[in-house]
Amino acid sequence: MADKRPELLAPAGDLERLRMAVLYGADAVYLAGTDFGMRAFAGNFSPEGLAEAVAFAHAHGVQVHCTVNTMPRNEEMDRLPAHLEVLESAGVDAVILADLGAFQLAGKYAPHAARHVSTQAGVTNYETARAWHGIGASRVILARELSLEEIRTIREKTPPDLELEAFVHGAMCVSYSGRCLLSNYMTGRDSSRGACAQPCRYKYALMEEKRPGEFFPIEEDGGGAYILNSRDMCMIDHLEDLRFLDSLKIEGRAKSAYYAAVVTAAYRHGLDALAAGEEIDPVWRDEVEHVSHRPYSTGFFYGPPGQYYDDARYVREWQIAAIVTDCDGEGNAALSLRNKFRAGDTVELVGPALRPFEMTVPEMTDADGLPLFEPRTPQSVFHMKLPRQVPPWTIVRRAKDLSARGNGYSQRG
Repeated sequence: MADKRPELLAPAGDLERLRMAVLYGADAVYLAGTDFGMRAFAGNFSPEGLAEAVAFAHAHGVQVHCTVNTMPRNEEMDRLPAHLEVLESAGVDAVILADLGAFQLAGKYAPHAARHVSTQAGVTNYETARAWHGIGASRVILARELSLEEIRTIREKTPPDLELEAFVHGAMCVSYSGRCLLSNYMTGRDSSRGACAQPCRYKYALMEEKRPGEFFPIEEDGGGAYILNSRDMCMIDHLEDLRFLDSLKIEGRAKSAYYAAVVTAAYRHGLDALAAGEEIDPVWRDEVEHVSHRPYSTGFFYGPPGQYYDDARYVREWQIAAIVTDCDGEGNAALSLRNKFRAGDTVELVGPALRPFEMTVPEMTDADGLPLFEPRTPQSVFHMKLPRQVPPWTIVRRAKDLSARGNGYSQRG
């Protein structure tokens, strides 16, 4: 096979997350405006913010894909053309769509943006992919329940100029390509219009009808009892199998800027190593373990994943402490606080093209140059001596067990 490097597509829930994804190695980012996106509770972008985001991404050679992939109702359709015109004016490179009516409107009101078919459309076969291509789609984002063998068949039986994109990392919905009715039924929040309450990730108990108020935990004793127990997808160990795809997508527009940076960097280094014919540096492979996640799986790529009976609570063992805003050649750095930490703590630094390294926090100084043992005010600026120069947007993180089982502060030295 000719050397092919798939596009790395990263999530951008707001401007800070977009900057992180761009600087940490994304080829393209996907985001949403204030309407018609599937993550209503992400930060999202106003028309002015969208223009700023596109300008920043384009200045770094990164494309911007905007989601318009809800299933709009009649009363919403009248305002969709104006929304698409905003995307056209901002200069987005592609619009991600699931509804056929919205797809046709995008061709009229955002004619310079490529049209990508969302995973919400449930493309599971080559005939459907061909049909979308026939009416103007340049890319289909494949259903997450497809196996690698099925995806290869779609590639073989579709036009070469139809790009194929697949999710390779992040949360897996307990549904059919994301079309879930649990949220609507249980909470009144429409998962197909961006407001999913994620009830598939709740922890459930049983109540017997004659004993109201007595809740019995659902436990596993060998037979299997977890009724809704989702794992996260992680394909970083299998990038060779995915290199025939046009785009590899990281899920997580509602995740943190730290998540966007670290996971993007891990896959960036993985894809670069693959293109160079090398093994991924284990340090970068390990980075996907440094973000909040459920136990990992390979999704449906190698066949149905089956039931998972172990604990599927989120693992949260690392916390962002600060972000470097400036650093001179001698390591004198200005930082912006995110979560409190103190002199003497062991922290790690990871940055754009910066291999993670560990250091002990020295005494710091505040904005006025006064000694500072423990900065406490979020977003406050302070100063710290680093072992060497690091680029802006470098992350300072520390070990702290924030999972459901954790009980507070943890130092790893």
